[in-house]
Amino acid sequence: MSSTGWYALLLLAVGLWRLVELAVSRRNLAWALERGGVESGQGHFPAMVALHTAFLAGCLVEVVALDRPFVPALGWTMLVVLVLTQALRMWCMHALGRQWNTRVVVVPGLPRVTGGPYRHRWLPHPNYLVVAVEGVALPLVHGAWVTAVVFTVLNGVLLLRYRIPAEDAALARLRDARAGA
Repeated sequence: MSSTGWYALLLLAVGLWRLVELAVSRRNLAWALERGGVESGQGHFPAMVALHTAFLAGCLVEVVALDRPFVPALGWTMLVVLVLTQALRMWCMHALGRQWNTRVVVVPGLPRVTGGPYRHRWLPHPNYLVVAVEGVALPLVHGAWVTAVVFTVLNGVLLLRYRIPAEDAALARLRDARAGA
């Protein structure tokens, strides 16, 4: 099988894992809503889904359409980085447990998670670091540098302008409600 074929299989595996994550997220969303969870920042969610879907497609389209070569030194290094990001993603999901979600949902009465990768105040959103690094590593496994750049910029805008402020505001409202109680 060609390097492009292997890369397509890698992208398929990542895509299938994203579907598993969405299933877990839906289950966790239902659990949170049953306990009075409040969702915030719904407006940016469709853009995030579209960007992440286009990202996976863009990786393959760029490699095929522009005949990007597999450069072993870069490709294997980025594959190792990608595996490490997935390990950190699993750690984030495990630490958050039922509170892990692809949406911004806060359940009143539940404490903020401060264990695992969330124990470091200097990195309050470790899962977003995973997404940012993955956005560079996955395309560069097979030299799709345009996809890496475009995704990184657009993802940065979504995260910094919409997602992180929505999450921080939701957590602040929860903290303020606890302080007032």
